[in-house]
Amino acid sequence: MIIGICLIKFIKSQFRLTISSQYEFGYFCPSNCLLLNPLKRLAGQTAIYGLSSIIGRLLNYLLVPLYTRVLIPSEYGIYTEMFAWVSIIWVVLTYGMETTFFRFSETEKDGERVYSTSLISLFATSVLFLFLMLGFKGSIADGLGYADRTHYIVYFAFILSIDAITAIPFARLRQQNRPLRFAIIKLINIGINIGLNLFFILLCPYLLANYPDAQITKLIAGFFNPADLVGYIFISLLVSSIITLILLLPDLSLKQYIFDTKILKRMLAYTWPLMIVAIAGSINLSMDKILLKMLLPGNSEAEVMSQVGIYGACYKVSIIMTLFVQTFRYAADPFFFGEAKKSDSRQIYADVLKYFTIVSSILFLVTTLYLDVVIQFIGVNYRDGRNVVPILLMGNLFLGIFYNLSFWYKLTNRTIFGALFSVIGAAITIVLNIVLIPETGYYGSAWASFSAYFVMTVLSYYLGRKYFPVPYQLIKILFYLGLAVFVFFISINLGLDPGLLKYLVNTFLLLAYSTIVVIVEKQNFHAMIRKD
Repeated sequence: MIIGICLIKFIKSQFRLTISSQYEFGYFCPSNCLLLNPLKRLAGQTAIYGLSSIIGRLLNYLLVPLYTRVLIPSEYGIYTEMFAWVSIIWVVLTYGMETTFFRFSETEKDGERVYSTSLISLFATSVLFLFLMLGFKGSIADGLGYADRTHYIVYFAFILSIDAITAIPFARLRQQNRPLRFAIIKLINIGINIGLNLFFILLCPYLLANYPDAQITKLIAGFFNPADLVGYIFISLLVSSIITLILLLPDLSLKQYIFDTKILKRMLAYTWPLMIVAIAGSINLSMDKILLKMLLPGNSEAEVMSQVGIYGACYKVSIIMTLFVQTFRYAADPFFFGEAKKSDSRQIYADVLKYFTIVSSILFLVTTLYLDVVIQFIGVNYRDGRNVVPILLMGNLFLGIFYNLSFWYKLTNRTIFGALFSVIGAAITIVLNIVLIPETGYYGSAWASFSAYFVMTVLSYYLGRKYFPVPYQLIKILFYLGLAVFVFFISINLGLDPGLLKYLVNTFLLLAYSTIVVIVEKQNFHAMIRKD
């Protein structure tokens, strides 16, 4: 209850600022924001960024039941593999410029020059990438095993290029504490994507099957191919990306475009380790789906791709943890840099990690204790992989802790350590996938991801103590994590069949965990509620 009160107060405090602001479109007044308790401000911004991230991704999540009921597992496997490649290419294409933009906006006097230089740099590299992809689309499609689906390469060439160009305008909205504009544009993007998915995947096949002689059906039949539903998923993304670019044109239009090569050189020197971090991180997130296709034993390509599809669908079930971590990151990037100059910044960082661990542990328990309900969101043909979900959840939890810990090397300009951690994590991911997939299938991929994030977290913590000591409450953090895992094992070892009794017992276990947290943190919660 106290946790809920805290969150309500966080959100209310932010919306009071938004309503009272004299700036257009809900921009936050910097002077008012400075009056807020830093933890409340971070939580409030997380809540508003979450409007676009959580609500939007939950809406997108509603597409997962659709995909896993309309697409056979092998088709969903194609979708999973393509997005795995895209996530890796994306971080190469943006080369850490978002974080670098935040950093240089704080350290450079001329913020407009930093913004313009960043924008021009990403625009130039994105256009170059687009031409290369279009020029070699046939060879790329052949290499991926999709020689008859070259149009997929074309779609993603445009999607990635457009999204890379819009990355800096979105980062600027975050840096300027304009989360409402950020959220609205993101939600429009998501709404268009979902609407087009429903049109192509549900409405068009329905009309073709039930109203073949209708005039609108004849029109649809002229351009719609029901045998390539995966392609229309990608078309929906492309259209939503184009509209997002149009909505961001005011932020792309500057009075004067300045390309400062001196600033760019310093930015690139800062960002290249971050790019390595991002590439290695994307390998941790996505390489398992790619390696599954290469290493899974199977009698046919369709059988292998079905296993990839099942793993990809079950990966989506762990979305609640992914959403929280991603939403936290949106608010945390500018927050940590903004708090760095304050005398009590390190204590604030320590408190943030502790409360992050509490919330993420509760999310882990909510998902695992009610997995029988959560798993219904994916189709019956995909539920054989449900036992990987707890492993993936805990892996993403440690990834979130690593993000908390990672700011020490960004704040001290030792980004080379971030590169080192991520390269080690990527190496663990690749090696363990190669070793485990032939024997254990996609369970090996799940354990490889968990192991990589765990090792990265441990390394970052111990080296951070040397270069940027923060008074993290390690005993409490380990206690909350260990208690969550203990409660989970109690639940599964009870061996109760799905039903009312199991849900009642698991609800009791969840309440018991929450009660222990409240008792241990009672004084801190009261202090947060009282502090304005």
